[in-house]
Amino acid sequence: MLTREENEMLTRVGRGTPAGELLRRYWQPVAAAGELTDEKPIKAVKILGEELVVYKDKNGRYGLVGEHCPHRKASLAFGRVDEQGIRCPYHGWKYDHTGKCLEQPAEPESGGFKDKIKHIAYPVEKLGGLLFGYLGPEPKPLLPRWDVLAWEHGKRWIEVQEVLRCNWLQPMENSVDPSHLYWLHGDTAHLAPTMDHYEEEHEFTPFEHGIMKRRVTPGRKPGDPPIVDQHPLLFPNTLRHVFREKLFSGRLRHNLQIRVPVDDAHTQVFVVYFSPGESDHSPADGDAPWEYFPIRDEKGQYRLDHVLVQDAMAWETQGAITDRTQEHLGVGDEGIIIFRKLLHEQIDKVRKGGEPLGVIRDPQMNRIIEFDVINERIGLGGSQRRVA
Repeated sequence: MLTREENEMLTRVGRGTPAGELLRRYWQPVAAAGELTDEKPIKAVKILGEELVVYKDKNGRYGLVGEHCPHRKASLAFGRVDEQGIRCPYHGWKYDHTGKCLEQPAEPESGGFKDKIKHIAYPVEKLGGLLFGYLGPEPKPLLPRWDVLAWEHGKRWIEVQEVLRCNWLQPMENSVDPSHLYWLHGDTAHLAPTMDHYEEEHEFTPFEHGIMKRRVTPGRKPGDPPIVDQHPLLFPNTLRHVFREKLFSGRLRHNLQIRVPVDDAHTQVFVVYFSPGESDHSPADGDAPWEYFPIRDEKGQYRLDHVLVQDAMAWETQGAITDRTQEHLGVGDEGIIIFRKLLHEQIDKVRKGGEPLGVIRDPQMNRIIEFDVINERIGLGGSQRRVA
């Protein structure tokens, strides 16, 4: 278990908090690019406790600025865009993507008042159908070109999930918690929980992008070779995974599940899917089809026939922020212990002015970052990881 102080350190995400400052060293998705259209080019977003708007101006350039206008605090989510930037709906003050105030219609031009105004603004980049914002200190790092975001030989699409009513650390600890698989997902994933699964071997290996999780399960029949499942937690808040649309015959669905802290008690999950296929082409720098994925039905009940909703139920029912002073970890929680230790180490590194794990500066190391994902249960070996 953790002390109350340790739990606070790992869960709070506001500016100036230990985990908040660590998370700000990484690019975080703020929207699917396809959410911004000519008819609706502005979206209000909240990330790491900050209220912002992301917008697309009439020249196709993206901006990420504070939601509330510095003049009288009206919401820019109801503003309008032109070729230069975004204009407040209340008094018409206009800002560009850097936060520079361009116009103040009711103020004399000669006074130079607008030159004294600097609005909150953050860099935005598009990759794999998502818009990413960087809320940390300059110089900003490179946006990682992870395989699912950068591959082009197939079909890519986005799910924007209903906001989770829980802290970001709950879904991320789940990423290194393999013992839940058969009990939470067994029926849906065609896995029958049996005592044989206590014979599984689990390995959690820190590497340059996070923690590689490897599960080795005894063969289905006596004499059968063991079954390997390997995929990484990408530090600090992403899970890289793969499954098939049908257990053995369907197309592969590689995916990234990015768990973005909205605030201390809410998390926005973006899922990027990619199915390899020679007949499809998805430009890495283009938009991608997207859909909203509700966790609850029209009656407010969890849609528990979906694997991702089963996870959401487990995370939310731990409480808005899990009270880890009351938990009792066992042998099966080794991955969680390793992840918390890694978080402690990286928070400390940032406090001392260092660069945390997985931050990329060298373009040569960022062409396409491919991960050795294996899931032999669905027929995917390490040498076949990109085969449909």
